[in-house]
Amino acid sequence: MDAIEERKVYRLVLTGGPCGGKTTGQSRLCTFFENLGWKVFRVPETATILLSGGIKFADLVAEEDRSKKKAHKPGTSAGTAAVSASSTSDATKPAVFKDGVPEHSVIDIDKITTCPRCMAAAVGKVGDVYKFQENLLRTMIQIENTYFELGRTSNKNCLIICDRGFMDASAYISKEKWDRMMRSNNWNPVELRDNRYNQIIHMVSAANGAEQFYATEEHSCRSEGVTLARELDYKAASAWIGHPYFDVIDNSTDFENKVNRMIECVCQKLGIDIGDRLSITSRKVKFLVSGPMPPDTSFPAFQDFEVVHHYLQCAGPRVQARLRKRGQNGRWSYIHTIRRPQQHGQSIEVRTQLSHRDYLNMLTQQDDAHFTIYKKRRCFLVNNQYFQMDIYKEPSHPRCKGLILLETYTSLTGDKLKAILPKFLNIVKEVTGQPDYSMFNLSLREDWNNTKKFCYSLHDQDDAEVKTNGHSQKMINGKA
Repeated sequence: MDAIEERKVYRLVLTGGPCGGKTTGQSRLCTFFENLGWKVFRVPETATILLSGGIKFADLVAEEDRSKKKAHKPGTSAGTAAVSASSTSDATKPAVFKDGVPEHSVIDIDKITTCPRCMAAAVGKVGDVYKFQENLLRTMIQIENTYFELGRTSNKNCLIICDRGFMDASAYISKEKWDRMMRSNNWNPVELRDNRYNQIIHMVSAANGAEQFYATEEHSCRSEGVTLARELDYKAASAWIGHPYFDVIDNSTDFENKVNRMIECVCQKLGIDIGDRLSITSRKVKFLVSGPMPPDTSFPAFQDFEVVHHYLQCAGPRVQARLRKRGQNGRWSYIHTIRRPQQHGQSIEVRTQLSHRDYLNMLTQQDDAHFTIYKKRRCFLVNNQYFQMDIYKEPSHPRCKGLILLETYTSLTGDKLKAILPKFLNIVKEVTGQPDYSMFNLSLREDWNNTKKFCYSLHDQDDAEVKTNGHSQKMINGKA
């Protein structure tokens, strides 16, 4: 592979709720990667560009408002009554949110600056902003494409940080109008959510878990109270449910470590060894779930995907490679993953997005010692935590029949970890790190008692082995 092929272009969306640390996090992330020798591009928020150019919500008229104006012309009794009602209600009562905090974009429309939250507040008051949102998204796509192309032509590894992304707009418009916008522009969420960006990071609002630090004074376009800020935070996070690499950075630590966790999260996805520079580590935890599945109505907002995994032939026993096809409604994304041990005792996964053609070409390297794995993957948010639940499907080895596994990334342990788990699921036990629940082992065609391919760990290969339940179990740190 030549130098050009080895260069990385990583497209990251940094989003979040009010007072979540997005601006500070972006600056710190930029500095961190520039110190590693990367080129960093920061894509500005499209709403900032458009609204700071003189656009006012007072100039935007909703479709509903147009029809009302046609039906109630000035001078008619209906029109006079409408004007009178408006004069005695809207004009005399400043608009406030339900937590009692006035919204500046409603009170003084000329002072609106750069805030997508103001767009949400304006809906139904000074205009539906449907057409504005549609043009905003078209502009966003073009601006991002310009930076993406610059990244592809850079002679360095390149990190492209998008200040919010395409799906953020869906949080501020009704589902009906969002679906209409998708259809009329021939847009589809798999391409514009899953394939367009490599990773999404949501910085949780201080209003959710760090209320004592929530402030509005230092932001010229923020006036939300705590209750509304929590609602907006949830909406912003929910817009990205379903992205394969969506990470939520909560307020379980102080702000310094919150930013460090965000940077560490990006480094982990890129396979960059950061040693002990960032002390707080979020890890993947896995739980066994017992069926039957609760009804869909028991779940919060969720996205379902069909997922197909193929393991590939590898040169050595300490390396695992696999392909993943993931999609909705006939639209697919493709990922190649290589998993190998790291010198600091932890395994690292390096993921590369593939085209459909590259995916088909790499399928020729499929390892016949493994079944193809078929799953339904359900993604959802509970207790400010992003979960992925894998429901194994046939055809598969009998050991996978009825298997349901729940995964999330967190720095919590013990009772604090148990407290964030979904109460509507029957969680049997935690199985993090247990080889019997590794997808590599679950996909093996041979019985575990007879195979030499069963993987206990990608590192510590010289550890002693003992026999347990008919197959060998490694002794790690003196414990079985």
